[in-house]
Amino acid sequence: MVSNLPSRNKLCLMIALISSLLGGCSGNKYESPAYSVLKSEGSFEIRYYSEITLVSVPMPKRSPDGAFMKLFGYISGQNLASEKISMTIPVIKSGSSPQMMSFVLPKLVVEHGVPSPSDHDLIITRVPAGRYAVYRFAGSTGSSNSNKSALKLREWTGRNTLTVTGAPLFAYYNPPWTPGFLRRNEVLLRLVPEK
Repeated sequence: MVSNLPSRNKLCLMIALISSLLGGCSGNKYESPAYSVLKSEGSFEIRYYSEITLVSVPMPKRSPDGAFMKLFGYISGQNLASEKISMTIPVIKSGSSPQMMSFVLPKLVVEHGVPSPSDHDLIITRVPAGRYAVYRFAGSTGSSNSNKSALKLREWTGRNTLTVTGAPLFAYYNPPWTPGFLRRNEVLLRLVPEK
């Protein structure tokens, strides 16, 4: 039956099938930070984010997966309150040195009190509300693809005479087994507050 469909319909059917098989790739079941879009231009946006709270850990160059496992341990109950915390999206990596990996803590956890980490490498930080320039891209989460995307965002902010501050943040929304063309990745640059 599939072989009788036109090529475009076959491709759409295949994409729908793959998406349904991968289930969690869409990220709809996970909480993510709320934002409002102030400007949109293709894959570029200016967004306003409310304050968010992060749990973060330095990423060792030799074993970046170790950072993820420490964060996952924290939300799995390896904290001083032995509290299990829901997974959120995106996973955030900083573009600064040393590079950090962070999970966004759910709003209810923040409202009821964030458990202190039992691992001394983990830190809890609050990121103040503010505006961000954002570029959405697909493909690999590797540093080459992410850095090219950060350069595109810097060029766009320059063309739009937007003043940025700090290093880029990279936001990855999908599990590692998600095919590159289905991935939602973003790079964010904080904008200097308007006067």
